[in-house]
Amino acid sequence: MGTLSPPVPRAVLTEVLSRYPVGLPLTAEPVAEGLLNRGYRVTTEAGTYFLKCYVDAATANRPRIVAHHRAMAGLQALGLPVAPPLSCTGRTGTVAGHDGRLFALFPWVDGRHRHGTDLSLPQCDALGALLGRLHGALDDVCAPLEPPAGYRSADAVDSADLARELRRLARDHRPHGDLDALVERRLSERLELLAEHAHRRPGPLAAPPTGWTHGDFHGLNLLYGGALPDGGPVAAVLDWDKLGPQPRAEEAVRAASLLFNDRASGALDLVRVRHYSQAYRATGAATAEHLAAAAHRVWWERLNDFWMLQWRYQRADHRADPLYPASAGQLAWWCQEYEQVLDAFAN
Repeated sequence: MGTLSPPVPRAVLTEVLSRYPVGLPLTAEPVAEGLLNRGYRVTTEAGTYFLKCYVDAATANRPRIVAHHRAMAGLQALGLPVAPPLSCTGRTGTVAGHDGRLFALFPWVDGRHRHGTDLSLPQCDALGALLGRLHGALDDVCAPLEPPAGYRSADAVDSADLARELRRLARDHRPHGDLDALVERRLSERLELLAEHAHRRPGPLAAPPTGWTHGDFHGLNLLYGGALPDGGPVAAVLDWDKLGPQPRAEEAVRAASLLFNDRASGALDLVRVRHYSQAYRATGAATAEHLAAAAHRVWWERLNDFWMLQWRYQRADHRADPLYPASAGQLAWWCQEYEQVLDAFAN
C-alpha cells in the first residue's frame, strides 16, 4: 500500500531545528492533514513553528524549493497573507538537509480551515479577489514566462480504455466492498459520458493565458483567522509546493470546484461560484472569455481523469478513497448542468 515516508525520528528533528535560530525544541507533534506532505508542529524556546519534511525531495529539487521560498517572501512583502519560511542560522538559506531529506521551518499560523459553502457571499467575493491578487502578484515575484505553443488535452478513446481496465479491477477487487460497487457503476456511467461528449475535446489553442499559479488552491491550504464569529479573513495561504505555470484561469475554476461543492453529492453552489468568479475577474486576472475556456477545459480534464482510482487499484494506495464519491458525483452533475456552470463562471 502506498504511504508517506516513515516518521522523522525525534533525534533528526532536534538536529534539523538546531539549524534555525529558535532555541531548544520542547515538543514535536505530527500534523495529520494532507495527502502527501509530512509536517510537525514544534514548540521551541522561541515559540511555535511548522517543520516541513519534503517528500520525494531529492537533492536536485533544492533549487526549486528555494525558488518557491523566495516567491513566498516576495508575496508577503507585497502584503499578501503568505508566511515564508525562516532562514537558517548564519544566512545559509531556508532549506536544511539531513541524510537525503530536505526540511524548512515556517511560522505557525493560528486559524482554521473552512469549506467554501460555509462562507458568506462577501467572503466568497473576498476569496475570489484574493486569488486574483495572488495571480497578479506572482508575475512580480517570479521569473518571466515564455507562453507554450499550446496544450494537448486528453484523448477520450484512451480514457475509455483506461476506464474499462479500472472497472475490471474494481469488479475483481477483494474484499469487494461498497466503494468497489460504486466505482463499477460510476465507470459504466463514465464510459457513456465519454462517448456522448467525445466531440467536445478542447483544441491545443483553446486554453486561457498561461501564468504563475499556486497550483493547489483549495480549502486545506487556506487558514482563516479565528477571532471573529464568522472566522475572519484568510490568515494564510499554505503549501506552495506546486507553484508553477499553467493556464491561470483554470486554477480559479479548479479551486471553485473543490471549495464550493456539496461534500456528499459534489454539486456546486453556483451562487457562491458566481460571486467568487466575478470578484476574481474584477482584479483583472482573467476575462469572462478566459474563465469560459477554463471551465470547459477543467470539465474535460475531470471527464478524462482517473487518478483516484489509479491510486486505489494500480498502486494499492487508498489515501484518496474518501474523495471519490463526491468527485464522481460532481462530474455527473456537471455534465447535466454544463450550461449553468459555465454561466456562473463567465456571465
